[in-house]
Amino acid sequence: MDGWDGETMRAVVRVCEGATPEEAFDTASAGAWSAFDTGVRILDDRPWLWTRPPGEPVRPAPTLLDRLRGRTGSRPAPPASPPPPPPAVALCHRDGRVREAALDAVRTAPELRPLLVVRCADWAAPVREKARKLLAEPPGGDLFPLAELILRLSRRARGDFARDLLEDALREGPAAEVLVLTGHPDRATYRLAYRIAVERGLLTPMELATTAATCGDVTLQDLCAEAAVRPGTAPGPDAAAVLDRLLTARSPRVRSAGVTALRRAGRHGDAERFLADRSALVRACARYVLRQDGVDPLPLCRALCTEPAAHPGAAAGLGECGDRAVDAGTLWALVEHPLSAVRLHAIGGLRALDVVVRERLTPLLDDPSPAVVRAATRALLPEAAGIPERLLRERGAPDRPRAVRVAADRLLRAAGRQRLPEPGYR
Repeated sequence: MDGWDGETMRAVVRVCEGATPEEAFDTASAGAWSAFDTGVRILDDRPWLWTRPPGEPVRPAPTLLDRLRGRTGSRPAPPASPPPPPPAVALCHRDGRVREAALDAVRTAPELRPLLVVRCADWAAPVREKARKLLAEPPGGDLFPLAELILRLSRRARGDFARDLLEDALREGPAAEVLVLTGHPDRATYRLAYRIAVERGLLTPMELATTAATCGDVTLQDLCAEAAVRPGTAPGPDAAAVLDRLLTARSPRVRSAGVTALRRAGRHGDAERFLADRSALVRACARYVLRQDGVDPLPLCRALCTEPAAHPGAAAGLGECGDRAVDAGTLWALVEHPLSAVRLHAIGGLRALDVVVRERLTPLLDDPSPAVVRAATRALLPEAAGIPERLLRERGAPDRPRAVRVAADRLLRAAGRQRLPEPGYR
């Protein structure tokens, strides 16, 4: 129940009729509380949602507009003098005075504390100030179950107060509870918990390295990888294992952090094998580490290119630090290598050296590897106007592989020519 949909309104009506929030909607969902808050205020605009109490006679639709909208007398508007609303409804009432008066109920009904968090960002200053005073009364640890809702509401203009309370509680609270929040499914929640855990030193370098190497969150990868190898961290018995964990990570960002840390660890020579990494970022870090040790990476890249099948990324690395007059021939030879990964990185090396020759690279638009076709297309985009239009339209025929047709269409557009007539293949 994250939106203001029919499910939200049914939950609001049920609470108005006497059901508890736990019976009406998923109270573990931060979005459900936000939607409930909004749903209460818009209920008055939709009186046909009210149900007719048992035994009450059917009333005719009061106006022609009601009849045109299909409202019948069996679902009348609420009575003119309804009974006092339940506390959960009063906390969301459109009248600020009702909301302010209902805040006292939270002291004896802690299950309504999520609505207290909502009211801390209220647009009415008296309501907002009273809610903030009440939220600051209980121990900070009581905010941990509300972390997702607090962070969601912190995006609002007046939502910083509860977030500040939560951050203070995380910095001062039990370490175990902070670590529990690092496993929270909500992204903003676990990111904040990890940030506080890193600040407090609650995670070992190996735990940080493992998180960086295994998680799929880029922000968390950067945070944990940098913390695992942070300068000034006392080297422990597993310092080498921490670096090795980062160096074997799938993410290029994590590997680059590990490669850069090789310099501080005095392991400059270990950076040599990353000169042929598949990531340009990692290769650049490896060259930096070697140069800091007085080693020129260029001869090493040339040596790696003598065994391209074992080191496909070396071709791209050679282009990034090579010499046009000396190394262009090596890269052109690797463009014809039978291994597609070598051809792919060789094209990248040619682009880095700025020695792309249109006539020699155009045949790779028919390469059996879609990755090679895409790389050749990127390299040829600046030269698209010089490629014969007939050649591109032949490659855009329906019987050609999809990657080839997409490449032909991109080059036609880059050359300012009419696009291929088949939009469906993209």
